[in-house]
Amino acid sequence: MSATEAQEASGNVGVGQVDLKLENDVIPVSDVDRSKQFYERLDWRLDDDVAPMDGLRIVQFTPPGSGTSITFGLGLTAAAPGAAQAVLVVSDIESAHAELAARGIEVSDIWHGPPFPVEARQPGPDPERASYGSFCYFTDPDGNTYIVQEVTTRQPGRMNAAETGYVSTADLEGALRRAEAAHREHEKQAGGPHLLHRSRHDEGWPAWYASYMVAEQAGTDLPS
Repeated sequence: MSATEAQEASGNVGVGQVDLKLENDVIPVSDVDRSKQFYERLDWRLDDDVAPMDGLRIVQFTPPGSGTSITFGLGLTAAAPGAAQAVLVVSDIESAHAELAARGIEVSDIWHGPPFPVEARQPGPDPERASYGSFCYFTDPDGNTYIVQEVTTRQPGRMNAAETGYVSTADLEGALRRAEAAHREHEKQAGGPHLLHRSRHDEGWPAWYASYMVAEQAGTDLPS
């Protein structure tokens, strides 16, 4: 059922769809200061650390490039420490794995295949580096788990093409490199050499790159 059909069925024909953007995820921890030190070691941005009243402390961190933050502290949740599980998306699983290890984080080996069950995991990145296909994971001091997943091309409908954007220079660089490689193949098929980006053989390369990068993020058909 579409949003329009749902509105008509409910009788609220004049009611539009409201954007609901996940802003924060509260995670349970047993030692606030120990957890704060861990997330600082990850180099996640510290947004806040406040104690507005007795028995309440709020610590918020945001992963680089993320629109969603995590919050932990005192008096926030009755969940057992270590019960949280989340997925972090990266554009290059090997670079992400290397950076975590360099920061002294105990991170699993990279695997491909389904994330669950554990027995189905195959060692190493996906042989074809298929989007959504490569993983690793790490845990915080309480055992809250973060699965790291490589995503380069979104499945159709997962993103609004009108809101396509890149949240870090690393993501943009990776997208440009993939567009460059695809453009080489495009020029080969068109019978022209790929000598420098601003080649007289294809003066329209900026538009081609832009179309490719937008389509890749939105999961629509890629230009060929």
